[in-house]
Amino acid sequence: MNGAESLVHTLLQAGIDTVFANPGTSEMHFVAALDRIPGIRCILCLDETIVTGAADAYYRMTGKPAATLLHCGPGLANGVANLHNARRARSGVVNIVGDQATYHRPLDAPLTSDVEGIATPVSAFIHRATSAATVGADTAAAIAAARGFPGRVATLILPADTAWEDGGVVVAPLAHDGPEAVAEESIEQAAALLRNGKPTMLLVGGQALGEVPMRMAWSITRQTGAKLLAERSPARLARGRGRVPVERVPYPIDQGHAAFTGVEQLILVNTPPPVSFFAYPGKRGELQPEGCEIFILSTPEQDGATALAVLAQLLGAPEVPPADPGPRPECPQGKVTPEGVAQTLAAVMPEQSIIIDEAISFGRGFYPGTRAAPPHDWLMLVGGAIGEGIPLAVGAAVGAPGRRVIALQADGSAMYSLSGLWTQARERLDVTTIIISNRKYAILLGELAGVGANPGRTALDMMDLTNPSLDWVQLAGGMGVEAARAETLEQLGELLTASVARPGPFLIELLV
Repeated sequence: MNGAESLVHTLLQAGIDTVFANPGTSEMHFVAALDRIPGIRCILCLDETIVTGAADAYYRMTGKPAATLLHCGPGLANGVANLHNARRARSGVVNIVGDQATYHRPLDAPLTSDVEGIATPVSAFIHRATSAATVGADTAAAIAAARGFPGRVATLILPADTAWEDGGVVVAPLAHDGPEAVAEESIEQAAALLRNGKPTMLLVGGQALGEVPMRMAWSITRQTGAKLLAERSPARLARGRGRVPVERVPYPIDQGHAAFTGVEQLILVNTPPPVSFFAYPGKRGELQPEGCEIFILSTPEQDGATALAVLAQLLGAPEVPPADPGPRPECPQGKVTPEGVAQTLAAVMPEQSIIIDEAISFGRGFYPGTRAAPPHDWLMLVGGAIGEGIPLAVGAAVGAPGRRVIALQADGSAMYSLSGLWTQARERLDVTTIIISNRKYAILLGELAGVGANPGRTALDMMDLTNPSLDWVQLAGGMGVEAARAETLEQLGELLTASVARPGPFLIELLV
């Protein structure tokens, strides 16, 4: 057994059965082992940013890591933006990076690079295999690290000779870290804060945004009069009819400050203190008011879900069902607006849909307008590195077969990862992509205003996506995905209805 074969067998023993791959020469023995040993689904992506973004969403939907396969340091570098997003989303990824053979590396061949240096900012675990005999143990250690709570990016560097040499050993799964328990004293302190009569907010994130812990948080705030808010960009949030209608921290800094106005006590559950996305002249980066007391009920590494359940019991908070959001809306007609798109989504999306939200500025009205939709999951771009929407759709569809994925995607950021449409077509994934085609970087126009700039022609040209305009129907068709254009809400409703009723991918270019 060679090192590559021991890697594959060790992955399988640990239940890792999906690899998102963009391999090169250094990884050919791993590729050959995947061919010889059945049990792992290998999904080819045409760019590493698709590989790493898909692995991020796969973990969010399954709770278990996928493996990636990347080619040397430059291939890893191509995928770093979405590994950054995965780290921020606390997703587990077994990130396998091929490299020069151990004896060839000193020759400084063209693809030789500082792989560890590239991996360090996005990885909680980095290890370089040194021989075929250690690859199995190295793989098991990487899997255990990726499975730790919360999920982590674990990077295993696999020199080519450690893959092709004999002497590989299969290693059984290792124990991994679970969530740390929250001290009883901390829960009692939180209860005291919620009872003292001061204006209080519960800010929830991470794993505590699941359907069950959010019902506990809702009951606590109904009992005590505290406010409830979710972190700005949840990795995954259960939404729709019968679920807690929680608002998120707003993106614009002034709205962010307004959301915390009057709050004197802020209790954090699996999320850090709220800050603005960027600095702006003359404005505080911290969103909570000056003098607000911050209390950490649970860090992201702790079991916030159990802490909320115990806190609800301690407060004697009965479970309170969310208010009925009203009837499911009908498909609207007329001019395309954010509110109209949200109403169309709520009217058409199938039950248990998965919404990928990278709609950026135009899409800020989509979230509140879909409360009356059937139960669904909402996934967002957590780390802020744009271009992950299409890769997230790939990973979510692979991780949750049978559920329709609807990707709400800004046109500018979609160009970062256009080739993900090809993987959707190749794998026949049930994804409907709605391209919000405003043909400009609208969010940057807002940022220019936010920093007090007075843009001229040069600046405005850098926000403009015309001359030439992108044709998303042709772009999708070139990737093997059927597509059509919508210019009204009626057309959007018709195309969305047809697309969710059929298997496979479809793209709608929505002109706004």
